[in-house]
Amino acid sequence: MDDFIRVRKHVPSGTIVLQRTDKCNALSRWMLLQLKQAFEDLHQERQVRAVILTGAGQSFCAGMDLQEIQDSSRAGDALQQWHQDAVQLKELIELMLQFPKPIIAAVNGPAVGAGAALVLASDIVVAVSEASFGMPEPRRGLVSGIVAPLLTFRVGAGKAANLLLTARLVEADEAFRWGIYHELTAGDTIWARSHQIAEQCAQSAPESLQLTKRLLNETIGEQLGVMISAGAAATATARTTEAAEEGLAAFLEKRAPKWP
Repeated sequence: MDDFIRVRKHVPSGTIVLQRTDKCNALSRWMLLQLKQAFEDLHQERQVRAVILTGAGQSFCAGMDLQEIQDSSRAGDALQQWHQDAVQLKELIELMLQFPKPIIAAVNGPAVGAGAALVLASDIVVAVSEASFGMPEPRRGLVSGIVAPLLTFRVGAGKAANLLLTARLVEADEAFRWGIYHELTAGDTIWARSHQIAEQCAQSAPESLQLTKRLLNETIGEQLGVMISAGAAATATARTTEAAEEGLAAFLEKRAPKWP
C-alpha cells in the first residue's frame, strides 16, 4: 500500500505530514492506521516534546475519502465496514485528545469533515488565511457525528449549531474569531511558527505537560467520550441511507443532489 503519511523529526518537535495531494489529503482507511502509528511512534521518542500535524500541498485535509465510502456500498458487509471506519476515526481522535505531548495543528489549507476533527482534537492551532473550515457532510447526505461533540466542546452549542446545520465553510478569519484557530500566519512561515511553539512547550518539564493535558482531558470528562462514541454510530448509520447514496454520487459526479 502507498505511504501517505510522512514523519519528520526536528527536535524538539516531530512533524506528521498528510501526503496525498492528489486527493487534497483525504483520509483513506490505510491513512487512519498510519496516523495512529505515527502518533504512537512519536510518543516513544523522548526528544520529541511536541507534535506538529500538517498537510502537504495546498490542503490540510479534505475529510474522509468519499470514493472509498461509495465503493464500500457495493459490498455485502457495507454496514460492518462503515462501522469499522467510524470506530477507526473515533479511536484516532481519542488518541489525540489523550496524547501526553502537545499537538500543534499547522492548518496549511482547507480543513473539512474529518479534517476539521483533526483540528479540533489538537491542542494548539495555527492556520493560514486560506484555511477554510467546515463540516459539509449534510450536503453529502452524511452526518458529522464525531465532529459535532468536539466542535460543541471547543466553541459552544450555538456556534456549533450554526456550522453543523448550515454545513457551510467559514473562512480562516471567522474561524479565528470563534476560537477554532488560535493564530493566523503566512503560508511560508506556518511550520516555522509551529516549531517555535513546540520550542516554547519544550521549556516545560515533560511530566508537567503530561499532567496538564490529563487535567484538560478531565475537564472534558466522560461525557464527551460517550458523545463521540454515539456520534461514530450515527456516522456509520447515516451512510446506509438513500440520502447518503445520492449525496455521495452527486458529489463524485460534480452535480447538485436530488434528495429522496
